[in-house]
Amino acid sequence: MSRDLIEHGLPWSWRAERVARAIAAANINVVVVRGQTSIDAFGIMEYWDDDAHLVLFAVRPACQRKGLGRAVLHWLERSAQAAGSQRIRVEARRENLAARNFYNDHGYHEIAIKPRMYSGVGDGIQLAKYLRAAAPGEV
Repeated sequence: MSRDLIEHGLPWSWRAERVARAIAAANINVVVVRGQTSIDAFGIMEYWDDDAHLVLFAVRPACQRKGLGRAVLHWLERSAQAAGSQRIRVEARRENLAARNFYNDHGYHEIAIKPRMYSGVGDGIQLAKYLRAAAPGEV
């Protein structure tokens, strides 16, 4: 799914070995929603100090607009809150209006454009959602 829905037109980097390393990592959550014959959705969230980074997120096209993506995203957000994260960061391709709108609809704000972020050919949009205010003394 990553190759077809996220990495299309780019070098394929999220192969099985990389996903297996993510599953085994202590600071990463991987959630998978499996249908009867295929994976319908997945998300990979990495945790660093006060930040969580939604590294990869996809919903099979046939399952989109049915609440599955929202459910997976909310599960990952609750996990980030439980881990003590102050914010969640995510990136989307600049031309991927559906993804950008999805994140905007769920409280993420576009904070920066990263030119040529995707393999030097596609611009990225960085988004963030704050889960809690910074405590006194936090940056």
